Amino acid sequence: MDLQVVVAGFKGAAPLPGLADAWHWSPVRGIEFAGALSADGQRLLQFGGRDSYEHELAVATLEFAREREKRIFDRNPFLGALEGFRAPAGRRPFDVVVGVAPEVHRFYRVELPELTPFVRLTFPAYACEFSGGESLGEAETRYRMLHLNHLGREPMPFLKMRFANTRTGGRSTNSGRGFTEPRRLVEEFGRLEGGPGSFAEFENRHGRVWRVEWHGAWYIAELDAQGGAPRETVLDELDELVEFAMERLRD
Repeated sequence: MDLQVVVAGFKGAAPLPGLADAWHWSPVRGIEFAGALSADGQRLLQFGGRDSYEHELAVATLEFAREREKRIFDRNPFLGALEGFRAPAGRRPFDVVVGVAPEVHRFYRVELPELTPFVRLTFPAYACEFSGGESLGEAETRYRMLHLNHLGREPMPFLKMRFANTRTGGRSTNSGRGFTEPRRLVEEFGRLEGGPGSFAEFENRHGRVWRVEWHGAWYIAELDAQGGAPRETVLDELDELVEFAMERLRD
């Protein structure tokens, strides 16, 4: 496939100033794309923004991705993230570029399916959002959750949770810990009080797991994957518990 010819045929496509073998196009108002050929010319590295596109950020992201494409996907072939990125001044403090494989994004599957296998999406992101060990299914879930093309977004740290609450009757529907947003974890923390036997477990991107229970105060035990004795912390204030958890999710 001649990627240059294909991209040149996109609505409004024009050369991207500041980067060779790269283009900008906008199919509809509010949605803008930039794309660059990979270093070997075999793939299209594509950046996009929804009501938030920024030219300098697009160039910086695509340039970083082109120079380091292999390293981005070394740890994970589905959802690779590489640290060391620095966004242009005045932008969000993105510190990685994430690459999204065709099996995950399935871009162009309707209008131009033959192009899909040649496209890797690239976005600026935050290191705390990725573990490097995401399976294909987990990569698909995180891709949907993160809304990577909203370039003014705050970080959404990698978080898996499971919980059960004897007072409300609420509990996880998955067999293990499943992906969720930090606000859901905070909500469950607040519901633990007055529920004997209730708990909320959370896991960060490094695979570290903490279990929180209410026994007149919030008891936190870090669960050792090697089977060691839990290390317990006791907190009296919900705000302290929330900050404890957020610090570990941002790590």
